Parts: sequence; C-alpha cells; structure tokens
Amino acid sequence: MPSGVKYWTVLDEELAVVPAADAFLRHVRLGRDDAELTTKSYAGSVALYLRWCARTGRDWRTAAADFGLFITWLRHAPSVVSGADAEPGAGEVLAGPGRAPVRGARRVNGILAGVRGFLAHAVTAGEAPATVMATLYELADDRDLPVEARGEWNGLSYRMRARHRLVEATRPVERASDEEIVALLRACRSCRDRLIVLLMARAGLRRGEAAGLRREDMHFLPDSSSLGCRVPGAHLHVVRRENVNGAWAKSRRQRAVPVDFLLVQAYDQYVLERSEVPAAEASDFVLVNLFRGPLGGPMPPDALSDLVKTLARRAGLPGKVTAHMLRHACGSNIVDAGGSVDEVQEVLGHGSPSASQVYLHPDPERLRAAVERVPSPRLAEETGR
Repeated sequence: MPSGVKYWTVLDEELAVVPAADAFLRHVRLGRDDAELTTKSYAGSVALYLRWCARTGRDWRTAAADFGLFITWLRHAPSVVSGADAEPGAGEVLAGPGRAPVRGARRVNGILAGVRGFLAHAVTAGEAPATVMATLYELADDRDLPVEARGEWNGLSYRMRARHRLVEATRPVERASDEEIVALLRACRSCRDRLIVLLMARAGLRRGEAAGLRREDMHFLPDSSSLGCRVPGAHLHVVRRENVNGAWAKSRRQRAVPVDFLLVQAYDQYVLERSEVPAAEASDFVLVNLFRGPLGGPMPPDALSDLVKTLARRAGLPGKVTAHMLRHACGSNIVDAGGSVDEVQEVLGHGSPSASQVYLHPDPERLRAAVERVPSPRLAEETGR
C-alpha cells in the first residue's frame, strides 16, 4: 500500500483481485492490526475455499452448508486436485476409500478458522446471508446459565462455538534439546550468529521479534533507571512496530524479557564484532548484515530461519531443528526448572495461559523422580516400628 503496509490478498483465475476476500484481508491487516503473515495464512485458506466452490459448482456465499464435504476435500485432495494448476474436473473428492489424508487435523482446523473469519466478515458486510452464521457456529444465549454467570449487564448476550472442527492428536511440543542447542552454538562462526541462537533459545523470542529488535530495546545494565526504565536487572524489550525488514512482534502488548549472563556476554561480543563494519553504525536494528550485502541492513526474519537450518546441517544434527523449536526449548526449560504457567506466558508473550500449557510436559527423568519421592507403604510401616 502507499503507506508501506503490506498484506496478502486473493486473485481469481483471471488474476483479478477477489473483492470480498480482499476486503476481509484488509480488515485483518488494518482493522485488527494483525501481522502480514497472518494475512498470508488467511489468504491461502480463503483461496482453497473459493477454489473448492468454483470446481464443485457451489456458490461461496452459501457453500458453508456443505462444510463437511469441504473438510473431506481438504483431507484427501493433494495439490494435483486442490492446487491452482489442477486439471479441469479434478476438483471434487468422491465418497469412498479414496486417497490417504494429505493434510493433518491441525492444518485443516487452521484453514477452517480462516474461512470462518472470511464468511463472518462477508455476512457483516452484507455479501452473504445472515443464515450462514448458524451454519458455521452453534449459537446460544445466556438464559441457560446460572444467574451468577450472566454478568451485571441487562439484556441477552450470545456465545458461539464452531460447528466444524477435527480432533487433533495431543502430542508434546517439538523442542530443541539442550544438546542440539549446544551443537548449534558450536557451529556458529560469528558472534552475531551465537547471539541469534541465544535470543531464541534463552529469551524465547520469535524470529520476527528477534529481527525487529532495536538497540534502544537492549537494557543490559544491572540498573536501567538512567534510561527511564524501571524494570530491574538485565532485560530486553519486545515492542510491536512497523519494520522495513518485515519483522513483526505477534503480541500487541509490549513486554520486558529478563536475560541471563550468557546473553549479555554474547551481545557484548557482538557489539565489538559489529563495530568493525562501518556500514552497520547508522542502523538502529540489533541484527544487521555483516558479511553480505547490503552491509548494515537489517536481517529479515527468514534469514534467521535459514541460519538455524545452516547451523544444524553444519553441526551434523540428524533431526530437523527449526528456529521455533529453540523458542519451544526456552518454554520447556522454564517449566522443567520449576517455572509456572504464568511465568512462561510472560516470557514468551502468549496472549492466554492456555497457549503456555503445552509446555507442561515434564521429561521422563522428572516423572520418575516424582514417583520415587512417594514413600513405599511397606517402608513406611517398617519405619513406624
């Protein structure tokens, strides 16, 4: 856009913008102030829905009545069927054994969430009939709740629950092990790369948050009151702001993240390394290009992901290690060290405690230690004698 704000949209078969989809995605980016990557995810979901409607002869305004068939199509339609370049007539999955699933329950649920948002926006804008909402959601009012749970306001209030949702298998969050993190650090060839690994593994930053850090955000003194900051101890600030490198802090709420001596030491070493590149002096971004052009330019979030992949390959790690797995390692290590859910929530910047509960998976050694701490009835009886 002329302001420099970017968002993703949807094009039809003639490469023209789909007005209803574009209005929804502009609302997500500008009206709700969501990240650019959020519009990318939603645009992909809406494109799949519109493609299914077009290839099965359905009107997208009312096709939600057949959401079950859409889910089947998502589960079993590979790219040769659901892709933009699929052959004519290949757009419908028939009932029967068919193909093996090509999308997991989590992926399908994510697509459905984007489509529900698109259709709800279309109803609000008068593009789709109001009856679509009852197709998408189970609607209920508060008359079935106890008086104490209805709140203090007069009148009815309504709540909604999505009608269509696949059951997702519960599994522990994928995290990088301590051994893998050490291997990544040993594979680093610069102070900057070590700082990047530690920002995600020790401070739990998302890659967009790390790439968006400014030098003014790094409060690594024991006392930052001279900077006008009352947060005690060494810490950094995660601030949501527009960045030229596309970095974006997911949480709207600014947070201060405490850091340990490893991160402070890594940052000090990086500052010395960075001072040897004159082109980097003018940039207020913390993480900048030091070894390739444009020198001194801020690193984009994708560069951090590529770095972790390169380090994992250089370290000879057999499994796949991603940037987000380093963040998961931070959350898991906080819990393993006795931290609570609210502490994980604050450090990682989760919007609700439920998002932090995935880290409540104690490792096998802690489970065994917990069982062994329980006294044996027989031993207790002998001790009593």
